[in-house]
Amino acid sequence: MKIHRILLAMLAVLFTATLGAQDFKVKVDTSKEPVGDGPFSPSVEGLSGFTCPEWFKDAKFGIWAHWGPQCQPESGDWYARNMYIEDGNQYDHNIELHGHPSEFGFKDWIHEWRAENWGPDELIKLYADPDSLIHFYQQCGAKYFFTLANHHDNFDLFDSKYQQWNALNMGPEKDIVGGWEKAARKYGLHFGVSVHASHAWTWYETSRGSDTKGPLAGVPYDGWLTKEDGAGTWWEGYDIQDLYEQRHPLSKDNGAWQWEEDAVTTPDQAYCDRFYNRTIDLIDKYNPDIIYFDDVYLPLWPVSDAGLKIAAHMYNKSASENGGGNQAVVTGKGLNEVQKKTILWDVERGAPDGIQDLPWQTCTCIGNWHYSKWLYYDDKYKSAQQVIRMLVDIVSKNGNMLLSVPIRGNGTIDPIEISVVSEIGEWLKINGESIYGTRPWKVFGEGPAVDQAKPLNTFGFNEGGETYSGSDIRFNCKGDKTIYVTVMSGIEGRTVVKSMGRKVGLLGKKKIRSVQMLGSDEKIEWKQGDDALVIEKPSADGIQGITVFKVSL
Repeated sequence: MKIHRILLAMLAVLFTATLGAQDFKVKVDTSKEPVGDGPFSPSVEGLSGFTCPEWFKDAKFGIWAHWGPQCQPESGDWYARNMYIEDGNQYDHNIELHGHPSEFGFKDWIHEWRAENWGPDELIKLYADPDSLIHFYQQCGAKYFFTLANHHDNFDLFDSKYQQWNALNMGPEKDIVGGWEKAARKYGLHFGVSVHASHAWTWYETSRGSDTKGPLAGVPYDGWLTKEDGAGTWWEGYDIQDLYEQRHPLSKDNGAWQWEEDAVTTPDQAYCDRFYNRTIDLIDKYNPDIIYFDDVYLPLWPVSDAGLKIAAHMYNKSASENGGGNQAVVTGKGLNEVQKKTILWDVERGAPDGIQDLPWQTCTCIGNWHYSKWLYYDDKYKSAQQVIRMLVDIVSKNGNMLLSVPIRGNGTIDPIEISVVSEIGEWLKINGESIYGTRPWKVFGEGPAVDQAKPLNTFGFNEGGETYSGSDIRFNCKGDKTIYVTVMSGIEGRTVVKSMGRKVGLLGKKKIRSVQMLGSDEKIEWKQGDDALVIEKPSADGIQGITVFKVSL
């Protein structure tokens, strides 16, 4: 009798698993999502009516939860690709923790990722809660909040209709995007999503490699697996190629980034359609105010019009909900001057060397894009002072800053990160009026560091080249009667502002009425000479050694 019961139980388990695989796990809608009607059409010309909304120009500062299953190993960015590169640090990390990539691939990290300590509403409902993630984001002055919707790992962090490899079906079994969206709206933050999955096609090609030496030389990694190989595993019923997307010939150079490069195998129509459907589904479900694409111009450009259609849909949807006026923002990288009139230019880890005619955004991180415990152990994060200086410089050039604060796999941020974002908040509480709602002045700055900026490449990557002194100044303004003069390092003596001389400066016939140090009641001594505005040294510098003077005309 006991054996009979055991057999029945085993049959029940097998039946349930089979039923789940056949009837639940593989339901994927393959219909084509329509582009919403409206004033924008899916072409470069059809998107050229885009103008950046005022809310974004006023916001200046956003926070990014660059968080997904690649944070579970806590070993830095691009883990899902680099774990398949023999002799690399992340390959070694995988071997040490779980074994060879033929046995434990990235799919298995997804299974391990539980996000067990993540709970956005609980984290933010008490403003004074010291463990509150969004509390610190608000404390540090963010006006918009971003979450990953997917990364190059091709795993959707939302209730995805077109990608069965998503956070509802496996891993945390939670709607990550939905949770962040509700919390952000509740606490008055504009909400954004970042979409990176268009590159999985080539990015995952490393998963089809094998070791070149050692006892497992020639044994293929798990990028070759098929749906049938999942029988009896935790991922039974799922097609692993819907995650790794390796149903195509290998590229000559799987590190190439632009689709028109000869070294890249071009994505097929099914891949492009699926990416398009997933992204339209994301927009319609969560209604983001801004969407970030980690692409040169738009996703899959120029081999597909998918990115153009997504942008047109985003703008048209917003226009239909806002009396005909688009309030949404789409970002892209490496834009030419024509493309900058269709979407917002994003610069990764860097900034241009002067004021831009159109608003733009820097995306950067206080550490690595995906969480790295090694940076925490070695205390190698950007300091609050570094971030504030970057923010001031970016804003002076008509830009916004989107700052990533890496999150551990379990959904928490570490003590050093808490300290950094709190210190940013302390500065912005006092000096925020010199950031929010401002516009560039006639010049962005003066001083030795003005000419120190390294050149941008296609994407950016020139941050950190400046050495600031008390002679380095950045400007921005509100209207025509208020100019903010920010001294970027500790004031050593008098502050000499050459751009505000009575005769040789840029004020024209306007006269200075008063000079005030933000955050201080101290009477500031100043004199406007023919050659410069001279401000006497206050009794103390501003927080973080970054001092803001408000000049009223």
